[in-house]
Amino acid sequence: MASFNITPIDPSTFILMGIPGLEAAHFLISIPFSMFYIIGLLGNFTLLFVVREEQTLHKPMYLLLCMLVLTDINMPTSVVLKALCIFCFNFKGITVSGCLIQMFFLHAASMMHSAVLITMAFDIYIAICNPLRYSTILTNARIAKLGFVGLIRALLFILPTPLLLSRQPFCANCIIPHTYCDHMAVVKMSCGNITVNRTYWLIIAFVVNGLDMMLIAMSYSLTIRTVLRMSSKKAHQKALNTCTAHISVILVSYTPSLFSSLTHRFGQGIAPHVHIILANLYFLLAATLNPIIYGVKMKELLDKVGKYTCRM
Repeated sequence: MASFNITPIDPSTFILMGIPGLEAAHFLISIPFSMFYIIGLLGNFTLLFVVREEQTLHKPMYLLLCMLVLTDINMPTSVVLKALCIFCFNFKGITVSGCLIQMFFLHAASMMHSAVLITMAFDIYIAICNPLRYSTILTNARIAKLGFVGLIRALLFILPTPLLLSRQPFCANCIIPHTYCDHMAVVKMSCGNITVNRTYWLIIAFVVNGLDMMLIAMSYSLTIRTVLRMSSKKAHQKALNTCTAHISVILVSYTPSLFSSLTHRFGQGIAPHVHIILANLYFLLAATLNPIIYGVKMKELLDKVGKYTCRM
Protein backbone atom coordinates (compact mmCIF):
# COMPACT_ATOMS: atom_id res chain seq x y z
CA MET A 1 0.00 0.00 0.00
CA ALA A 2 2.87 2.39 0.85
CA SER A 3 4.48 1.86 -2.56
CA PHE A 4 1.12 2.47 -4.26
CA ASN A 5 0.74 5.87 -2.58
CA ILE A 6 3.95 7.23 -4.12
CA THR A 7 3.44 5.68 -7.56
CA PRO A 8 3.19 8.41 -10.21
CA ILE A 9 -0.03 8.34 -12.22
CA ASP A 10 -1.52 10.58 -14.86
CA PRO A 11 -4.78 11.84 -13.35
CA SER A 12 -7.27 13.43 -15.68
CA THR A 13 -8.53 15.85 -13.01
CA PHE A 14 -7.52 17.68 -9.87
CA ILE A 15 -9.92 18.35 -7.01
CA LEU A 16 -10.23 21.94 -5.78
CA MET A 17 -11.53 21.85 -2.22
CA GLY A 18 -12.56 25.50 -1.96
CA ILE A 19 -11.96 26.72 1.59
CA PRO A 20 -11.13 23.71 3.80
CA GLY A 21 -12.67 23.99 7.25
CA LEU A 22 -15.51 26.19 5.99
CA GLU A 23 -17.25 23.72 3.68
CA ALA A 24 -20.55 24.13 5.51
CA ALA A 25 -20.45 27.88 4.87
CA HIS A 26 -19.48 27.66 1.18
CA PHE A 27 -22.87 28.81 -0.07
CA LEU A 28 -22.93 31.80 2.31
CA ILE A 29 -19.36 32.69 1.29
CA SER A 30 -20.45 32.68 -2.36
CA ILE A 31 -22.72 35.70 -1.68
CA PRO A 32 -19.96 38.25 -0.86
CA PHE A 33 -17.78 36.65 -3.56
CA SER A 34 -20.51 37.26 -6.14
CA MET A 35 -21.22 40.78 -4.91
CA PHE A 36 -17.56 41.83 -5.01
CA TYR A 37 -17.15 40.31 -8.46
CA ILE A 38 -20.29 41.92 -9.95
CA ILE A 39 -19.52 45.34 -8.44
CA GLY A 40 -15.99 45.10 -9.79
CA LEU A 41 -17.19 44.17 -13.28
CA LEU A 42 -19.73 47.01 -13.35
CA GLY A 43 -17.17 49.55 -12.19
CA ASN A 44 -14.44 48.43 -14.55
CA PHE A 45 -16.65 48.13 -17.63
CA THR A 46 -18.13 51.55 -16.84
CA LEU A 47 -14.64 53.10 -16.83
CA LEU A 48 -13.76 51.36 -20.10
CA PHE A 49 -16.96 52.60 -21.73
CA VAL A 50 -16.58 56.19 -20.56
CA VAL A 51 -12.91 56.45 -21.59
CA ARG A 52 -13.70 54.97 -25.01
CA GLU A 53 -16.61 57.31 -25.65
CA GLU A 54 -15.02 60.55 -24.43
CA GLN A 55 -12.38 62.01 -26.76
CA THR A 56 -11.18 64.34 -23.99
CA LEU A 57 -10.10 61.27 -21.97
CA HIS A 58 -7.89 59.86 -24.71
CA LYS A 59 -4.77 60.72 -22.75
CA PRO A 60 -1.83 58.62 -21.48
CA MET A 61 -3.10 58.46 -17.88
CA TYR A 62 -6.50 57.16 -18.99
CA LEU A 63 -4.93 54.71 -21.41
CA LEU A 64 -2.96 53.34 -18.46
CA LEU A 65 -6.16 53.22 -16.42
CA CYS A 66 -7.79 51.12 -19.17
CA MET A 67 -4.86 48.69 -19.04
CA LEU A 68 -5.27 48.42 -15.28
CA VAL A 69 -9.00 47.85 -15.71
CA LEU A 70 -8.40 44.98 -18.15
CA THR A 71 -6.12 43.21 -15.68
CA ASP A 72 -8.68 43.85 -12.92
CA ILE A 73 -11.29 42.08 -15.05
CA ASN A 74 -9.04 39.18 -16.03
CA MET A 75 -7.64 38.28 -12.60
CA PRO A 76 -10.88 37.75 -10.64
CA THR A 77 -12.62 36.18 -13.64
CA SER A 78 -9.87 33.53 -13.73
CA VAL A 79 -10.63 32.67 -10.10
CA VAL A 80 -14.18 33.59 -9.10
CA LEU A 81 -16.20 31.66 -11.70
CA LYS A 82 -14.62 28.33 -10.72
CA ALA A 83 -14.82 29.24 -7.03
CA LEU A 84 -18.56 29.89 -7.36
CA CYS A 85 -19.00 26.49 -9.03
CA ILE A 86 -17.34 24.96 -5.97
CA PHE A 87 -19.31 27.01 -3.44
CA CYS A 88 -22.75 26.74 -5.04
CA PHE A 89 -22.77 23.44 -6.93
CA ASN A 90 -19.92 21.46 -5.34
CA PHE A 91 -18.25 21.12 -8.77
CA LYS A 92 -14.73 20.60 -7.48
CA GLY A 93 -13.14 18.78 -10.41
CA ILE A 94 -10.87 20.56 -12.87
CA THR A 95 -8.86 18.94 -15.65
CA VAL A 96 -5.08 19.13 -15.49
CA SER A 97 -4.99 21.21 -18.67
CA GLY A 98 -7.77 23.46 -17.35
CA CYS A 99 -5.86 23.91 -14.11
CA LEU A 100 -2.66 24.88 -15.95
CA ILE A 101 -4.56 27.30 -18.21
CA GLN A 102 -6.21 28.96 -15.20
CA MET A 103 -2.83 29.24 -13.49
CA PHE A 104 -1.25 30.79 -16.60
CA PHE A 105 -3.91 33.47 -17.14
CA LEU A 106 -4.09 34.28 -13.44
CA HIS A 107 -0.36 34.79 -12.90
CA ALA A 108 0.17 36.47 -16.29
CA ALA A 109 -2.58 39.00 -15.48
CA SER A 110 -1.05 39.56 -12.04
CA MET A 111 2.36 40.29 -13.55
CA MET A 112 0.81 42.56 -16.17
CA HIS A 113 -1.02 44.37 -13.35
CA SER A 114 2.32 45.02 -11.67
CA ALA A 115 3.82 46.31 -14.94
CA VAL A 116 0.94 48.77 -15.34
CA LEU A 117 1.46 50.05 -11.78
CA ILE A 118 5.13 50.70 -12.59
CA THR A 119 4.21 52.63 -15.74
CA MET A 120 1.64 54.63 -13.76
CA ALA A 121 4.32 55.53 -11.20
CA PHE A 122 6.56 56.69 -14.07
CA ASP A 123 3.66 58.70 -15.51
CA ILE A 124 3.17 60.47 -12.17
CA TYR A 125 6.92 61.09 -11.85
CA ILE A 126 7.06 62.81 -15.26
CA ALA A 127 3.84 64.79 -14.60
CA ILE A 128 5.20 66.20 -11.33
CA CYS A 129 8.96 66.35 -11.86
CA ASN A 130 9.04 67.34 -15.53
CA PRO A 131 5.59 68.71 -16.42
CA LEU A 132 6.76 70.87 -19.33
CA ARG A 133 8.02 67.82 -21.23
CA TYR A 134 5.17 65.49 -20.22
CA SER A 135 3.32 65.67 -23.54
CA THR A 136 6.49 64.94 -25.54
CA ILE A 137 7.82 62.16 -23.30
CA LEU A 138 4.56 60.28 -22.70
CA THR A 139 2.45 60.10 -25.83
CA ASN A 140 -0.41 57.65 -26.33
CA ALA A 141 1.74 55.67 -28.77
CA ARG A 142 4.58 55.39 -26.24
CA ILE A 143 2.21 54.30 -23.48
CA ALA A 144 0.78 51.64 -25.82
CA LYS A 145 4.31 50.39 -26.51
CA LEU A 146 5.11 50.24 -22.80
CA GLY A 147 1.89 48.30 -22.23
CA PHE A 148 2.83 45.88 -25.01
CA VAL A 149 6.27 45.38 -23.45
CA GLY A 150 4.61 44.64 -20.10
CA LEU A 151 2.31 42.10 -21.75
CA ILE A 152 5.18 40.35 -23.53
CA ARG A 153 7.16 40.27 -20.28
CA ALA A 154 4.24 38.67 -18.43
CA LEU A 155 3.71 36.04 -21.15
CA LEU A 156 7.39 35.15 -21.48
CA PHE A 157 8.00 34.86 -17.73
CA ILE A 158 4.80 32.96 -16.87
CA LEU A 159 4.57 30.63 -19.91
CA PRO A 160 7.40 28.31 -18.70
CA THR A 161 5.52 27.55 -15.45
CA PRO A 162 2.61 25.56 -16.97
CA LEU A 163 4.97 24.06 -19.57
CA LEU A 164 7.30 22.76 -16.84
CA LEU A 165 4.38 21.44 -14.81
CA SER A 166 2.83 19.71 -17.84
CA ARG A 167 5.93 17.47 -17.96
CA GLN A 168 5.60 16.45 -14.31
CA PRO A 169 4.07 13.14 -13.13
CA PHE A 170 1.28 13.64 -10.60
CA CYS A 171 0.50 11.42 -7.63
CA ALA A 172 -2.72 9.85 -6.48
CA ASN A 173 -5.23 11.93 -4.51
CA CYS A 174 -4.49 15.18 -6.34
CA ILE A 175 -6.53 17.29 -3.96
CA ILE A 176 -5.72 21.01 -3.94
CA PRO A 177 -6.87 22.71 -0.71
CA HIS A 178 -7.66 25.98 -2.47
CA THR A 179 -10.27 27.75 -4.60
CA TYR A 180 -7.98 28.00 -7.64
CA CYS A 181 -4.87 26.48 -9.17
CA ASP A 182 -2.08 28.40 -7.54
CA HIS A 183 1.36 27.52 -8.92
CA MET A 184 2.91 26.25 -5.68
CA ALA A 185 -0.25 24.31 -4.78
CA VAL A 186 -0.06 22.44 -8.10
CA VAL A 187 3.70 21.88 -7.73
CA LYS A 188 3.04 20.06 -4.44
CA MET A 189 0.86 17.55 -6.33
CA SER A 190 3.84 16.31 -8.33
CA CYS A 191 5.69 13.08 -7.56
CA GLY A 192 8.67 14.07 -9.71
CA ASN A 193 11.66 16.31 -9.13
CA ILE A 194 10.29 19.83 -8.65
CA THR A 195 13.59 21.61 -8.03
CA VAL A 196 13.48 23.43 -11.36
CA ASN A 197 9.86 24.50 -10.80
CA ARG A 198 10.54 25.86 -7.32
CA THR A 199 13.75 27.60 -8.40
CA TYR A 200 12.13 29.26 -11.39
CA TRP A 201 9.22 30.49 -9.27
CA LEU A 202 11.61 31.92 -6.68
CA ILE A 203 13.44 33.76 -9.48
CA ILE A 204 10.16 35.30 -10.61
CA ALA A 205 9.20 36.24 -7.04
CA PHE A 206 12.51 37.86 -6.10
CA VAL A 207 13.77 39.21 -9.42
CA VAL A 208 10.57 40.27 -11.21
CA ASN A 209 8.27 41.19 -8.32
CA GLY A 210 11.15 42.55 -6.25
CA LEU A 211 12.33 44.67 -9.18
CA ASP A 212 8.81 45.99 -9.76
CA MET A 213 8.42 47.11 -6.16
CA MET A 214 11.90 48.63 -6.15
CA LEU A 215 11.16 50.66 -9.31
CA ILE A 216 7.87 51.91 -7.86
CA ALA A 217 9.60 52.87 -4.60
CA MET A 218 12.40 54.63 -6.50
CA SER A 219 9.92 56.55 -8.63
CA TYR A 220 7.99 57.70 -5.59
CA SER A 221 11.09 58.68 -3.64
CA LEU A 222 12.07 61.02 -6.50
CA THR A 223 8.50 62.28 -6.84
CA ILE A 224 8.10 62.99 -3.11
CA ARG A 225 11.45 64.76 -3.02
CA THR A 226 10.24 67.07 -5.80
CA VAL A 227 6.90 67.63 -4.04
CA LEU A 228 8.62 68.61 -0.78
CA ARG A 229 10.72 71.19 -2.64
CA MET A 230 7.65 72.97 -4.04
CA SER A 231 7.19 76.41 -2.54
CA SER A 232 3.60 76.90 -3.70
CA LYS A 233 1.07 75.36 -1.32
CA LYS A 234 -1.44 74.97 -4.15
CA ALA A 235 1.08 73.12 -6.35
CA HIS A 236 2.06 71.02 -3.34
CA GLN A 237 -1.58 70.00 -2.77
CA LYS A 238 -2.20 69.31 -6.45
CA ALA A 239 0.87 67.04 -6.64
CA LEU A 240 -0.20 65.10 -3.57
CA ASN A 241 -3.71 64.63 -5.01
CA THR A 242 -2.13 63.25 -8.18
CA CYS A 243 -0.27 60.61 -6.15
CA THR A 244 -3.11 59.67 -3.80
CA ALA A 245 -5.15 57.50 -6.19
CA HIS A 246 -2.13 55.53 -7.39
CA ILE A 247 -0.79 54.99 -3.86
CA SER A 248 -4.24 53.78 -2.78
CA VAL A 249 -4.33 51.30 -5.67
CA ILE A 250 -0.83 50.05 -4.78
CA LEU A 251 -1.89 49.49 -1.17
CA VAL A 252 -5.08 47.69 -2.23
CA SER A 253 -3.13 45.55 -4.71
CA TYR A 254 -0.11 44.59 -2.64
CA THR A 255 -1.33 44.53 0.98
CA PRO A 256 -3.45 41.32 0.81
CA SER A 257 -0.70 39.63 -1.24
CA LEU A 258 1.94 40.68 1.31
CA PHE A 259 -0.14 39.47 4.26
CA SER A 260 -0.84 36.20 2.44
CA SER A 261 2.87 35.63 1.80
CA LEU A 262 3.82 36.48 5.39
CA THR A 263 1.18 34.19 6.88
CA HIS A 264 2.35 31.34 4.61
CA ARG A 265 5.96 31.73 5.74
CA PHE A 266 5.65 32.77 9.39
CA GLY A 267 2.08 32.00 10.41
CA GLN A 268 2.25 28.24 10.88
CA GLY A 269 -0.38 28.48 13.62
CA ILE A 270 -2.86 30.33 11.41
CA ALA A 271 -5.80 28.26 10.13
CA PRO A 272 -5.61 27.23 6.43
CA HIS A 273 -8.87 28.98 5.56
CA VAL A 274 -7.31 32.31 6.60
CA HIS A 275 -4.53 31.83 4.03
CA ILE A 276 -7.06 31.05 1.29
CA ILE A 277 -9.35 33.98 2.12
CA LEU A 278 -6.38 36.37 2.04
CA ALA A 279 -5.27 34.95 -1.31
CA ASN A 280 -8.74 35.52 -2.77
CA LEU A 281 -8.96 39.04 -1.35
CA TYR A 282 -5.87 39.93 -3.40
CA PHE A 283 -7.90 39.49 -6.61
CA LEU A 284 -11.32 40.61 -5.41
CA LEU A 285 -10.41 43.78 -3.51
CA ALA A 286 -8.28 45.29 -6.27
CA ALA A 287 -10.90 44.65 -8.95
CA THR A 288 -13.69 46.08 -6.79
CA LEU A 289 -11.98 49.10 -5.24
CA ASN A 290 -9.71 50.35 -8.03
CA PRO A 291 -12.50 51.82 -10.23
CA ILE A 292 -14.05 53.42 -7.14
CA ILE A 293 -10.70 54.95 -6.11
CA TYR A 294 -10.01 56.41 -9.54
CA GLY A 295 -13.61 57.48 -10.03
CA VAL A 296 -13.52 59.46 -6.77
CA LYS A 297 -9.99 60.87 -7.04
CA MET A 298 -10.00 61.92 -10.71
CA LYS A 299 -12.53 64.75 -11.01
CA GLU A 300 -12.48 64.80 -14.81
CA LEU A 301 -13.29 61.10 -14.93
CA LEU A 302 -15.94 61.42 -12.22
CA ASP A 303 -17.68 64.19 -14.17
CA LYS A 304 -17.78 62.06 -17.33
CA VAL A 305 -19.11 59.03 -15.45
CA GLY A 306 -21.80 61.22 -13.92
CA LYS A 307 -22.68 62.55 -17.37
CA TYR A 308 -23.33 59.07 -18.77
CA THR A 309 -25.07 57.87 -15.60
CA CYS A 310 -27.58 60.73 -15.79
CA ARG A 311 -28.43 59.75 -19.36
CA MET A 312 -29.55 56.27 -18.31
